[in-house]
Amino acid sequence: MPANSQTGLRGVIRRRPLISFFVLANLMSWVAWLPYILSANGTGVLDFEFPAVLGTSQLLGMLPGAYLGPIFSAYLVTRITDGKEGVRRWVGRMTKWRVSWVWYLVTAVGVPAAIIVTCLAMTDGQVVFPPAVVLVAYLPSLLLQMVTTGLAEEPGWRDFALARMQRRFGALGSSVILGPLWGLWHLPLFLSEWGGYPDVSLLRIAEFVAFCCTFNVVVTWVFNRTGQSLPLIMLLHVSVNNFMSVAFAEMFPMLATPELASRVTLLAGTTGAVLVLIATRGRLGYRAPAEPAPATAADPEALPAR
Repeated sequence: MPANSQTGLRGVIRRRPLISFFVLANLMSWVAWLPYILSANGTGVLDFEFPAVLGTSQLLGMLPGAYLGPIFSAYLVTRITDGKEGVRRWVGRMTKWRVSWVWYLVTAVGVPAAIIVTCLAMTDGQVVFPPAVVLVAYLPSLLLQMVTTGLAEEPGWRDFALARMQRRFGALGSSVILGPLWGLWHLPLFLSEWGGYPDVSLLRIAEFVAFCCTFNVVVTWVFNRTGQSLPLIMLLHVSVNNFMSVAFAEMFPMLATPELASRVTLLAGTTGAVLVLIATRGRLGYRAPAEPAPATAADPEALPAR
């Protein structure tokens, strides 16, 4: 019996791996987040509170559900559909550190630089030099974000989903589809301290989803141009989180409200997406896998990627 003709849950996953991944990632994370959302750290339906670790309740309240969603769902679907060899390829992208130093500079420095330029434009150049404690904490916080937010999310969204989606929808089509789905996964968290509940508006939620859509274009481009290096994608992702949580309020106190911070990231992400789309003519650095061809045919890999 062919593998894709199996019945039951395994058969469904084999026939519809992408849909299965998105359903499992959302379902498992959302169920795991219910205690956090219902606790005093969220809607207050339940009379208990998650303790703070390193100054935040998110490590105990949010992180377990984040790990249980994208990364575990990606492993599970990959193991069922592609076996051990598929898992090996999946892990291989997660450990692809040997990439040009230029891309480390782009991800680690370029993201804060883009946000700073956006803030300067919004404040007519008003900026405060951050205190020494911010500079000292910046790198350790970035490393912590790598093994929490970055590791929990990116092996699923990019290493599993984007790698598969591009073969079917191309780079731009995949970005258009994946961006809203990435934003959707976060939505229950707006009912917790993570999202600023209860002082959160529908406009800020919409701006966050819009940011996921625009920034996802930049992420897709970096994913393709670095040879699908997950460490670089994780660094790109958490560079936004880290700057906004550690340095943003200290450097731009006049913008340090949830509403204005949301607009800063959306404007920076949209500007980056537009520039990347123009520079790559919408190709986002993607090269489709070469089809088998006669020896005399032109090598599609010889075509330059932008």
